Amino acid sequence: MAVRRPVAWVLAVALFAEALGVAALNWFLGIVVDRQDMSLAGLDPDMMSLSSKIGGVVFGLYFAVCGLVALLVALRDRPPAGPGRVLLISVAVVHGLLGAVTWGLVGPEAFLFMILVLGLVVLLLISHDVREDPASGRPEDGRGGGGEGDEGSPVSPPSAPTTP
Repeated sequence: MAVRRPVAWVLAVALFAEALGVAALNWFLGIVVDRQDMSLAGLDPDMMSLSSKIGGVVFGLYFAVCGLVALLVALRDRPPAGPGRVLLISVAVVHGLLGAVTWGLVGPEAFLFMILVLGLVVLLLISHDVREDPASGRPEDGRGGGGEGDEGSPVSPPSAPTTP
């Protein structure tokens, strides 16, 4: 049974929702800092507001691009490869780190969400399909046939010895 496609769909939705949430939260924090007009350790409040908004947009785009990779995996039903695989590995690391931080700062609910997304990313990265060998109609595990002891490969019968 193929798990890649449903996992990729759920992961894409979660990453798109997270992209919107992260961007909106950072934008809101930028507005709060701007309206407070207070400095933190001598930093310019306008610069802090602008950097919060820019950070929100950058991380929102990052999560959206990772969601796009998951969406492409769901649509094509092929494993991620190349830069898409690297992006998914990086978003798994980010969710592991964010999960560790959110337990203490936000609470167990946010931690569980981060770990759930981390689990989905890892499951998507390690999932593989069992393809059916067209010649025998039996499943093939992707390693290819032709090896010794392979029951699914056609073997020619031994030839009878010839006598003169």
